Amino acid sequence: MKAAVEKLEAALAAARAGGGEKYVARHVEKGKLLPRERIELLLDPQSYFLELLPLVGHGIRGVGTGGGVIGGIGVVEGVEVLVTANESTEKGGAVNEYGLQKSLRLAEIADQNHLPTISLTESAGADLPNQSKIFVPGGATFKNLTRRSKEGLPTICCVFGNATAGGAYVPGMSDYVIMVDQGAKVFLAGPPLVKMATGEETDDESLGGAAMHARVSGVCDYLAADEREAIRLARQVVAHLNWRKPGGPQSAAVEAPLYDPDELLGVASMDLKAAFDQREVIARVVDGSRFAEFKKDFGATLVCGWAHVHGYLVGFLANNGILFSESAEKGAQFIQLCNQRGIPLVFLQNITGFMVGRKYEEGGIIKHGAKLINAV
Repeated sequence: MKAAVEKLEAALAAARAGGGEKYVARHVEKGKLLPRERIELLLDPQSYFLELLPLVGHGIRGVGTGGGVIGGIGVVEGVEVLVTANESTEKGGAVNEYGLQKSLRLAEIADQNHLPTISLTESAGADLPNQSKIFVPGGATFKNLTRRSKEGLPTICCVFGNATAGGAYVPGMSDYVIMVDQGAKVFLAGPPLVKMATGEETDDESLGGAAMHARVSGVCDYLAADEREAIRLARQVVAHLNWRKPGGPQSAAVEAPLYDPDELLGVASMDLKAAFDQREVIARVVDGSRFAEFKKDFGATLVCGWAHVHGYLVGFLANNGILFSESAEKGAQFIQLCNQRGIPLVFLQNITGFMVGRKYEEGGIIKHGAKLINAV
């Protein structure tokens, strides 16, 4: 198990390394902050950044680990927000099919959790050799921005570099737009394409520079002198949102588990056929190691119950073997109870599937399994 953890940590380190030493150095030489430095400065001091989907694209040739996008949930001015940043040291932050799917999933998470979004933008646009794979699904990006506007979910966009072609619509459709002077370049077509299409000769700054958008087009709401001021302005915008995420406050004081979480590596086995009791996992995760189990003696291969995690009440569903009809029925009932009370769910998965065989088919395992699927 330790070897598996080390392999995972190595992959995460590769994601944090961006495009590699050469391109990181080139980015820094331009006087720019690295994408992860921008995120760190944006978030409240000493707060935690819950990075999501960090290994998208890992091991796929020609795709950087992370898919060219960094994303996760953090706290800005005391407000939980979803932050995304183009990994501009990886092919200039060009969008590929894996990064696109990641971005769409991040947007979905933000919508489901009623979170404002902050985009730290610096992208070369579409990854041209693969643009056929992103052109159609990429339209969902604009649909999501439109829906967020309709639902009153704030969107903030900080532009540090290029935002061209379709990428220009991200700041164009955001509620608050911050651009770095002499850094941000936002246009539908750059100078070479403009000259080819219309014969007009122009330059990046007059065509789509931050100063022009702040003083002439009106696309830019806040003109920042440098990247640090852009991040300060983004924090200022969040502070004035008067935003409160729906949901109740903590219902109990935070307690450490009675059992050491470091022992988790000894609970599970690398042998997929080796069983272990999921209650041992729960005891090392939840506050005070207290777990109120539901229907303990019925459908025993699915452990269900309530506990507090960091003071918040959550419902656990944990596989303790193959699913039978009784287990599925129990799980469906438990999920419905949690839904009625607005309690979030945590799934601990360790399963090969539903039980099969004539006896179980006759017992209606399809019907009972369908109940669980519908409940989820």
